[in-house]
Amino acid sequence: MAPPSIIAPSILSADFAAFGSACSKTMDDGADWLHVDIMDGHFVPNITFGAPVVTKIRSHVARPDVAYGRGTFDCHMMIAEPKRWVRDFQKAGCDLYCFHYEAAVTSTAADNPFDTVEAKTNPKELIRFIHSLGMQAGIALKPETSVDVLWPILENDVKEEYPDMVLIMTVHPGFGGQKFMASELPKVTAVRERYPDMNIEVDGGLGVGTIDQAADAGANVIVAGSAVFGAKDPKEVIDRLREAVEKRRGTKI
Repeated sequence: MAPPSIIAPSILSADFAAFGSACSKTMDDGADWLHVDIMDGHFVPNITFGAPVVTKIRSHVARPDVAYGRGTFDCHMMIAEPKRWVRDFQKAGCDLYCFHYEAAVTSTAADNPFDTVEAKTNPKELIRFIHSLGMQAGIALKPETSVDVLWPILENDVKEEYPDMVLIMTVHPGFGGQKFMASELPKVTAVRERYPDMNIEVDGGLGVGTIDQAADAGANVIVAGSAVFGAKDPKEVIDRLREAVEKRRGTKI
């Protein structure tokens, strides 16, 4: 059986003028996690916000009592140097630090904003570093990246180097409100077939009109931005997303 449904509204679609209260209201509406999109203007062309903002909104949402628990800040790091910012986001209140594979294989091993090193990092090393700071680690794939790059990372008996979540992007990262790319769902199914207990997140274009496809593919962590924050009844949307995933738990992919 796949892991339980986790609904993680993307706060990129929240009201920035009332950010803290928007986050707490979304939790009251039934969200499990908050998906926090961090963009640096380099890895993706857009810029959002950094660790100081995460610190501020953290005070409006209680920390989870257990790993993957309610109130988890799922920080999606669309940044060129993911290892450099791990410590800052841990201090800010991040619970799950999800970096992009594409960044991890091209970036340096610098572990703070001021360090300058020539050595390179890699996904396994980065996962180990994230775990060492007490956070869960996620690894994300852009649409153009083959799912096959995950197998050497997931076929690994070293617990400290094993990711806690895989994120399959169903849009090109960088901007909210894009059209759902069903072409990426075979990646979800491939991971679910090999790793039935893995938390598999999908992000991009998710809503009541596309959730059935994502759930059928095997996704259990659902990121939805405008579909939740733009809804007349956000609670109803969250409930419908959850119902779709729960219906398919235990179904053979």
